[in-house]
Amino acid sequence: MKTTKRLEQALIKLYNAYHTNRLNPEDCTACAVGNILDNYDSWKHLSDQHGSLELSYVGKVHQNLGRTFNGYTPQELLHIEKVFLEACGFKTPLCHYNQKPKNPTSNDVLFNGLSAVVDVLCQFDNIDNVMDYSKLFEQENGTPVYHIETFLA
Repeated sequence: MKTTKRLEQALIKLYNAYHTNRLNPEDCTACAVGNILDNYDSWKHLSDQHGSLELSYVGKVHQNLGRTFNGYTPQELLHIEKVFLEACGFKTPLCHYNQKPKNPTSNDVLFNGLSAVVDVLCQFDNIDNVMDYSKLFEQENGTPVYHIETFLA
């Protein structure tokens, strides 16, 4: 499957963050966008509220100038983060009295968030969701349409 450079880099960063326990929806350097942006928190200035789609003044300036951060526009970054937080069980924008998951760093919660983000990243680049495994079960006249090659050691 052919992917864009920005998608490939984002997937690698998110995959590594998930498997090394460095994915945390409550930490702006370790959330989905924080990991995509190399664990920097400067992206948080693109909006006045974490989990909002509304760009701040700074975000609007960057958006209007056509700036991207690791390939993503400010508006795309806010969209990624909102999808991640909501798929993890948070009510956005984040606020101390809004709903949040009991254990925001559990593997199940993070996997749900990660899956939603991967879907959005693929949509941005007009690529089929790389996590969609439904094609593996497609059949034509009782025969699998797609085949998986296995390697025996």
